[in-house]
Amino acid sequence: MKLSDSPHPQAIANSTEMLSGAEIVCRVLKAEGVEFLFGYPGGAVLVIYDEIYKQKAFSHILVRHEQAALHAADAYARATGRPGVALVTSGPGVTNAVTGIATAYMDSIPMVVITGQVPTHAIGQDAFQECDTVGITRPCVKHNFLVKDVADLAETLKKAFYIATTGRPGPVLVDIPKDVSAAKTPYHYPATVEMRSYRPVTKGHAGQIKKAMQMLLGAERPMIYVGGGAVLGNASEQVTELVRLLGYPCTNTLMGLGAYPASDRQFVGMLGMHGTVEANMAMQNSDVLLAIGARFDDRVIGNPTHFAAGNPTRKIVHIDIDPSSISKRVKVDVPIVGNIKDVLIELIAQLKAAEQKPNGKAIGAWWKQIEEWRSKDCLKYKKGGDIIKPQYVVEKLWEVTKGDAYVTSDVGQHQMWAAQYYRFEKPRRWINSGGLGTMGVGLPYAMGCKFAFPDADVACITGEGSIQMNIQELSTCKQYQLPIKVILLNNRYLGMVRQWQQFFHGDRHSESYMDALPDFKKLAEAYGHVGMDIEKPSDVEGALKDAFAMKDRLVFMNFITDQKENVFPMVPGGKGISEMILAEDL
Repeated sequence: MKLSDSPHPQAIANSTEMLSGAEIVCRVLKAEGVEFLFGYPGGAVLVIYDEIYKQKAFSHILVRHEQAALHAADAYARATGRPGVALVTSGPGVTNAVTGIATAYMDSIPMVVITGQVPTHAIGQDAFQECDTVGITRPCVKHNFLVKDVADLAETLKKAFYIATTGRPGPVLVDIPKDVSAAKTPYHYPATVEMRSYRPVTKGHAGQIKKAMQMLLGAERPMIYVGGGAVLGNASEQVTELVRLLGYPCTNTLMGLGAYPASDRQFVGMLGMHGTVEANMAMQNSDVLLAIGARFDDRVIGNPTHFAAGNPTRKIVHIDIDPSSISKRVKVDVPIVGNIKDVLIELIAQLKAAEQKPNGKAIGAWWKQIEEWRSKDCLKYKKGGDIIKPQYVVEKLWEVTKGDAYVTSDVGQHQMWAAQYYRFEKPRRWINSGGLGTMGVGLPYAMGCKFAFPDADVACITGEGSIQMNIQELSTCKQYQLPIKVILLNNRYLGMVRQWQQFFHGDRHSESYMDALPDFKKLAEAYGHVGMDIEKPSDVEGALKDAFAMKDRLVFMNFITDQKENVFPMVPGGKGISEMILAEDL
């Protein structure tokens, strides 16, 4: 395949200049428009680091753990849409980075990961700090390369950026032995690359789009189900136009939040394990379901057998860039493979040109049913009292930031409360680990966002378990003066673990109580930041306002919250999407 559509046309450079592998790495990163390289040095990459020291085209960000480098690069990609880039050394540098690579892979995030390797002659000899990087990372990358000849390095890096950013995005790893970094070759950065085995489909089939259009116009109980692919595909504008054109209800997955504005009446909330009643019930009872950049995963539809058997006449249209995601868990009636944005543009054009219009009477009756489900107010929680409710903190955060912050989260109850109560109006503002569910991402995610958008408000919503997994990155934040706001919803438990133990394990809290917590206020201050302890509901709003008023300081807010609060609604594991537990049921 000829690569003629380079993401950076200025990247094409030809030269008879002799460059080392390390110099080629730096030249390529400059050519690809890389702003930030997140990394941690070590023996196998010192030659590359020596060249980084000499150049000024991009900034290197020194993290305190390789996992955080990958997470920060991941967040930069999620927030900007451009590929994140990370650099780590061989052996433990690579193994420390694997969790970050897998996190990006599960959520289809474009990244190029450069790893050092022992010299080529030492590969397979159990050399110091050697590991089989290609073998270890193969299951959790879109592709990986081991470069054994410096003459292949520039073209390999070109392929890496192309593969990472086209089709279904994902991390691509380039493993560079130390002798390859030091060796020299004539520098040539190709304008095209031959890739016979990689031919991503971009244009949707016109006939399938027409079938989808006809099916949508004939629907009586339609539902539009939007996932993270709409965000990654920069299709939020088209999603919004389509939903408003049709007048149909829309739901977003956890990863799709912001693809359609949360304030709009046609938005029925997030669906899934902790989705709203109206979203889950509409999803289950629809007669025509349009899935856009979503994959019907277990946290969205629950038991696929229940989902199918509970509504056997439902017709499903599925638009996705990745053909392997279609009919993977749920049988689809009209598959459409292509770039979501391009497919939606064509679908909208066909809908506007069609003589047939939506069935107004049937759609009106459907909305009446949805409003009945919505009237249950399933996200209502008990307010008042002298204990801080975590939901209240998130609501006040939304008010103080006017809904315009970049919000990162770790994984657990706090993640779900953030998704439920912070109403996202725009895409790429909600940065969290969906597929892998990685604790410890929140702070390095916030770092990546802040580097990308230094003037924006960036808030990290976290728990006392998650924050400690990468809390050393407070040092990175100090070095680069990153005025992130950390919102710790501290219930002194591994909250989601405790919730499941309460519901499904006889209330036996096995190893879920955090009974040796640090003084987070003092810990933040020890790293050179501002620390706050907030224990009263009446102090929540003031603390948030004070924190965001400090434009040049990282503020670590330790909110002491209700230990017994649970996330509702909740679909138990193995149950169907409509088999929800509500707070009022207990």
